[in-house]
Amino acid sequence: MEHDTRPVLVLGATGYVGGRLLPLLLERGWKVRAAGRSDRKIQGRPWGGHPNLEVVVADALDTAVLTEAMRGCQAVFYLIQSVRPGEQDFATLDRRIAYSTVHAARAAGVDRIIYLTGLGNPTHLSNQLRSRYEVGEILALGGARVTQLRAPLVLGSGGACFEMIQAFCGYLRIMIAPRWMDTRCQPIAIANVIEYLAGCLDHPETAGEVYEIGGPDILTWRELFHIYAEEAGLPRRLVLVLPLRILRISIWWMNLVTPVSVALIRPLVERMRDEILCSDDRIRRIMPQRLLSCREAIVKALSEFYRQEVASSCFDAGSTLLPGWAGGQAQPETRVYCDTFSITLDGPPELAWNVVKRIGGDTGWYFGTFLWQLRGFVDELLGGPGLSRGRRHVDSVAMGDHLDFWRVVAVEEHARLLLRAEMLAPGEALLDFRIRSLPDGSTELRMTPSFEPRGICGRIYWWIIAPSHSLMFRPMLRQMAKAAGVRVLSGPSCVAEG
Repeated sequence: MEHDTRPVLVLGATGYVGGRLLPLLLERGWKVRAAGRSDRKIQGRPWGGHPNLEVVVADALDTAVLTEAMRGCQAVFYLIQSVRPGEQDFATLDRRIAYSTVHAARAAGVDRIIYLTGLGNPTHLSNQLRSRYEVGEILALGGARVTQLRAPLVLGSGGACFEMIQAFCGYLRIMIAPRWMDTRCQPIAIANVIEYLAGCLDHPETAGEVYEIGGPDILTWRELFHIYAEEAGLPRRLVLVLPLRILRISIWWMNLVTPVSVALIRPLVERMRDEILCSDDRIRRIMPQRLLSCREAIVKALSEFYRQEVASSCFDAGSTLLPGWAGGQAQPETRVYCDTFSITLDGPPELAWNVVKRIGGDTGWYFGTFLWQLRGFVDELLGGPGLSRGRRHVDSVAMGDHLDFWRVVAVEEHARLLLRAEMLAPGEALLDFRIRSLPDGSTELRMTPSFEPRGICGRIYWWIIAPSHSLMFRPMLRQMAKAAGVRVLSGPSCVAEG
């Protein structure tokens, strides 16, 4: 089929859905423009260098820049999700981004917007879904024809639903759950979702319409858990259902047991409470495709997980922008604390890099594992991501990757790995690993934790944890040298403190 030669713009290109839709569009010959606040995060993806891909730096709240990103595009995929860790007033942010998109689309002359959202009970919408429905209404105000696809639940590797099921079944032989375990649901495989999204470009009759997209199975959450256990080769899990619908306790418990943060769990749990099934199957006649059953979707997700070929994850959303003080643009009143520890190794930089790039996840942090786990546990108690979300790949790291409760914000092969903390803390924290070759052929490995406190609570936090740095990071560097298989020439030593 001949395509319109104008590009399509994907907003939310590095998110869970965008990270899978974009390579499919490229594979099918579409010219794609990917917009994001970090071009390096987009270019770091496996498809980031495709000849049909154009990367533009654009903040969705900057209408002027967004207008230029849309100019000349035949359609825009709106896949932005404002519900993320640390975001308190997501409804207001949803609204601001939607209006910015509307103004930009009108100014750029964009005729079509394709929008993926959730499906809920109109008489009992959660706050998150109410906001998402409002976004759909706002997007239609500018004159562009908006196609809305509403999914009850998306099932696939790396998705919040699959991560939750995997963690529950993997960690617990006996699961205590509220009454929503016996609520029926209609999950749709992520592979089918992106087929519908991409298919909208080939079917102009879908413009201006709202469709419900669901899978072929209608089953309870209890049945979904049992299917996962069977396909993962686990003993059948015993599920004890309490005759209660306690939302806050459910969210807290799931955040503690699973790697999914409260920001993602809350809308998931709120949707679990109600039976939400598709009542409209028009899209099946317009774009017929073989819909994967829940069992097939789980088998596919498990296969991708075991092969470490998870194309995208619900943890991918996260800022890679550095605070001003880290980029040399600190204000005079900015107070930043840091410690730097150094070790000199008898070997080339490549050996040190091979250890640094594998840090976190299943590899761990080389020393003080219990203390790292304790910090992660406290973070989960407070609603943060904790350590359990791990990392994307064992032996490679890219800009924007999640790494336990850190986000990769800078990567220089064999030279630097810079991490930004996403744990809940009263300030902004970075962890910087730098590697450099010395004139005598040895290698210096430096590790610098830095922290910009917020108010007196942030300063107290630093004063409490700073004494532990020397006790933690010196032996950590020593263990990293051991893992690299090289001899220590000098150190570890504290180079500077502030």
